[in-house]
Amino acid sequence: MLNIVDNQQEQKITPLLRLGFRPFFLFGSLFATLSIALWLLTLKGVVSVEPLNGMLWWHSHEMLFGFTAAIIAGFLLTAVQTWTNIPSIKGGQLLFLVCLWGLARLLILFGTASMLPLAMITDLVFLPLTAFFVGQRVIRIRQYRNLIFIPVLVLMSVMNLFTYLPSLGFDSAWQARGTHGMTLLVTFLVAFLGGRVIPMFTANGTKTTKVLPIKWLEISALASLVVVLVLLLLKDVGDFNMLTSIACLTAALLHAIRQWRWRIWVTLTVPLVWSLHFTMLFIPIGLGLLSLHFFGANITLSTAIHSLTVGAIGGMILAMMSRVSLGHTGRMLQVGKLMSVAFFAIVISAIVRSIVLAIWPQWTIQFWVLAGCLWCLAFGLFFFKYLPVLSAPRVDGRPG
Repeated sequence: MLNIVDNQQEQKITPLLRLGFRPFFLFGSLFATLSIALWLLTLKGVVSVEPLNGMLWWHSHEMLFGFTAAIIAGFLLTAVQTWTNIPSIKGGQLLFLVCLWGLARLLILFGTASMLPLAMITDLVFLPLTAFFVGQRVIRIRQYRNLIFIPVLVLMSVMNLFTYLPSLGFDSAWQARGTHGMTLLVTFLVAFLGGRVIPMFTANGTKTTKVLPIKWLEISALASLVVVLVLLLLKDVGDFNMLTSIACLTAALLHAIRQWRWRIWVTLTVPLVWSLHFTMLFIPIGLGLLSLHFFGANITLSTAIHSLTVGAIGGMILAMMSRVSLGHTGRMLQVGKLMSVAFFAIVISAIVRSIVLAIWPQWTIQFWVLAGCLWCLAFGLFFFKYLPVLSAPRVDGRPG
């Protein structure tokens, strides 16, 4: 990483606010742990909480537009500095963005009905503001290849707006469109970034030859996710079940072929790499479950979607947070036993919440609790392990 920041000026900034990944990874992982713990406690009747728009809305909304959005912001605000050699936001600007995100979470969880407009506006501003901070740096040096993230962030904001429409008097189907649309958009982002970095990380981590992409396969795999996204958004306005089933199956096959080429079997002794491979497998698994659902199998849409949210999205987030946090704090790209346990926990959580639940739906509540506890274990371990890493200066004394 180039020394593009004035080190003397940076020393005046608390380490937690020196780059976007630090606060968003730390508070995002804590939020991921506490929010699922609260969801489980509410599910079991241990506590009673009444967030805006109800507990079910809160759970689906906050895991996507609270937790996931925070990690995306942290990643992009960090990556844009590497891409452009232009310092990213830090200090006061970064603190403002973090506080904006945190305020939205508090208003949604504890706010009254009269506070809905304030909560909605605060929440809806976060991703566009992130897009602005990223986009202005990319445009300044005309690095248009990375502008793809800007329309994706804008579309995510639109999906977020959709989730609020029922509370404003619109049809209740808009909430599902928003959450399903966000799930597919993040899955697209995971697939896109995975194609960029996993073959390279695999080659570097295992000392093997890098697998080169096949252009038609890359384009087809990503385009298939766009088709599935559109069909999911249209599922309440027409009978597209058979078409959606075929589209999901086609997408599953394309992604399975794509990921097979990356040679997961050579990574089994490198946790920072196999964790990426195993979580990416939940893209074809999730798409396959979606195909079965729309074909008429006894698999709920929620079970299929959770294969993507817990496995592909949650797993990729955990793996990438671990890697980025080490690399951008000047540490060796190696994890110990605790994070290996965390990687196992998130993979097993995804298997339980999707595949196992699809086979034994009669044990739904029990499997929800087991998957949720494993999720809390995974992200709780990350928070415990990386709190001293993210809140301290780089070990090599460089900015960041």
